[in-house]
Amino acid sequence: MPWKYSGRIIRVGKAWIDNNGTQYPAVWTNLSADEKAAIGLTWEDLPASEAYVDNRFYSGRQADGTLIPKSLTDTLWVDEEGNALNDPMTGQQGKTIGLKNAAIASAKKEAAEKLAPYDWYVTRKSEKSTAIPSTVSTYRDAVRTACAAIETSITNAADFAAFMALYDTPVDSDGKATGTAPINDWPDAI
Repeated sequence: MPWKYSGRIIRVGKAWIDNNGTQYPAVWTNLSADEKAAIGLTWEDLPASEAYVDNRFYSGRQADGTLIPKSLTDTLWVDEEGNALNDPMTGQQGKTIGLKNAAIASAKKEAAEKLAPYDWYVTRKSEKSTAIPSTVSTYRDAVRTACAAIETSITNAADFAAFMALYDTPVDSDGKATGTAPINDWPDAI
């Protein structure tokens, strides 16, 4: 929800004036928590029914405000009686891709994008027998190994919470990142 001052919503990135006529610039969010409290700014969380929905994992909220998780596995299309519904594009029973298969496809795509700039070395070796530099071979192997590890982590996620944890960046006690989220654990580019 928004920041509030004397019942008024104070918008982030906008200058504002308090009840005493003191003007605060658009960068007022740079104030510390203590400074914000001292001038009377308070944060008010949204009611659960209006809170942010992370659409990577949830498809929305039910009427009571509870989140609707997306399926981890592929879901076949069926009508109210349980009969198969065909995809008009393929003529086959349609399906909604689950979170796991979507994440695996995304990892494979990212791996392909990381490998593509170095594909010409492989072509040159095939056509001209010119050696591929060891740094390029090592990097390409590391990308394939990372992709396999990411896919394994996705496949082995036992439940929804374990799957979501793959997207969590590890942090220290001060909240500073100490590594990379498992889903994004790729080797550094060369």
